[in-house]
Amino acid sequence: MLHVVVVTPIERTLEAFERAKQSEPDYPDAAVLATVGEDGRPSARIVLVRGADERGFTFYTNYRSRKGSELDDQRFAALCFYWKTLREQIRVEGTVSRVSAAESDAYFAARPRESQIGAHASSQSEHLANRGELERRVEELTAQFAGAPVPRPSHWGGYRLTPDRLEFWSEGAFRLHDRIVYDLEPSNGSWREQRLFP
Repeated sequence: MLHVVVVTPIERTLEAFERAKQSEPDYPDAAVLATVGEDGRPSARIVLVRGADERGFTFYTNYRSRKGSELDDQRFAALCFYWKTLREQIRVEGTVSRVSAAESDAYFAARPRESQIGAHASSQSEHLANRGELERRVEELTAQFAGAPVPRPSHWGGYRLTPDRLEFWSEGAFRLHDRIVYDLEPSNGSWREQRLFP
């Protein structure tokens, strides 16, 4: 049975994040990001979700990486959070777009300097002959930017996944889990909730 949601699924997600911060020792903001290539083949990897609000879920990467190329080409993606300590999972599906340059600049400026230099040094997803090549790039860029702020590379920035479907899963005894799914009504922007069989 469908009914209109009072507490939004984003609010419910933020509540789960707060619980995860208290119980997960490392990376409570980690999620699997799934994308699809132009050949229809899926690809998945872990990303750190650095922002979540009613606009969606924000993460940062190299635009030229495999995931960046797939996000720019296909515009659809999914995230999956799983917190072992909570025995909870949240699946998020929706459309993806780049965040503004100003938002990317602000996040980049707040990163550790070493991570800023790493964003310049890494041609993410491209062939690397050996580890030494990457380390040499880091040394060269460290010298180049000595005594000055490290600017955000133009090929690095954020994406926001704007959800139209979220599913909340919590572990139940004997595999009788709870599954609640929320679907966005495009006509009026409201969320519809229904319970699923486990």
